[in-house]
Amino acid sequence: MYNKILVPLDGSKLGEAVVPFVNEIISGAKESRKIEIKLLQVVPSERDEIIQGVGSYVHIPYTREEMEQIKRSAVAYLDKVGGELKKSPNVTVTSLVKFGNDPAGEILKASDELNIDLVTISTHGRSGISRWAFGSVADKILRGGKTPVFMVRAAQQES
Repeated sequence: MYNKILVPLDGSKLGEAVVPFVNEIISGAKESRKIEIKLLQVVPSERDEIIQGVGSYVHIPYTREEMEQIKRSAVAYLDKVGGELKKSPNVTVTSLVKFGNDPAGEILKASDELNIDLVTISTHGRSGISRWAFGSVADKILRGGKTPVFMVRAAQQES
């Protein structure tokens, strides 16, 4: 059974579409079963700045202070989402923040390091040229990992 569940979130409502399904997993579990939910956000370790007059950009690493502020904001966000999960004495929820420029790689690495049983993730459901052009973190996780993946296609936001 799935006792250690990784829930990668990107800070968007679209990414949070998986949360109700995680609640269903929690609800269906026997009270004697211990479940660990690991909420994870991967944030870039550098920012892009445009060079004036050239039209290209450079990658600038965040300072230690900036990284600490980013981490505090990410943990606050994850804790807020964690508050939407059903409360149960047999469920623990932990918020984790990783820095890196390859979100899928960081998620896969965390899954292995934490001995995760199930990765739950939302997807935009892109296909064809759109998926090729933008890449798909969910697709990379599905194809690149050893852990089972529960993927939810999120409804498109109305403009």
